[in-house]
Amino acid sequence: MALMCLVLLGLLWTVSSSANPACVVCTVAIGASLSIAHTLGVSDCVVGVWAGAMLAILGYWTIRFCDKRGWHFLGRDTLLMGLSVASIGFMYVKTLTYRPIIIGFLYIDAFLLAALTGALTFILSMRFYQFLKEKNGGHAHFPFEKVVLPLASVALVSWIFHATDICNCTSL
Repeated sequence: MALMCLVLLGLLWTVSSSANPACVVCTVAIGASLSIAHTLGVSDCVVGVWAGAMLAILGYWTIRFCDKRGWHFLGRDTLLMGLSVASIGFMYVKTLTYRPIIIGFLYIDAFLLAALTGALTFILSMRFYQFLKEKNGGHAHFPFEKVVLPLASVALVSWIFHATDICNCTSL
């Protein structure tokens, strides 16, 4: 996992950054901490929330990459974000087994639900930041608001998953 993070960091370091929704260092830190948290026995649902948020960040990077290259086609953003978040299965393919359970009205694996919730939380918090920024004349309300809103949102959702045990998810 550490080698994969270093390779990813090396590849992303060559790409020039311009107003990315997340920095390379933060994403690598999230990726490394997911493996550490899982090893330390943190609930898989909490790890899933952060994994989903990380995959949403990678989806945003892919969209930015395509924008810089001028690659535009119908449904591009939805397809790229969907493929990014759908790659959750590759992250833990050897660690987790797919065990769907009934959660509310859904019949879904708890880790998958947590990952999808984390990705959706990140995407909605970034859109909320853009909304707040537009309402404030194109300026953030405080320094690092772009970082604080998604981080606080994902942390809140992961705390809710941990405190309420929504998906009855335990660490393996």
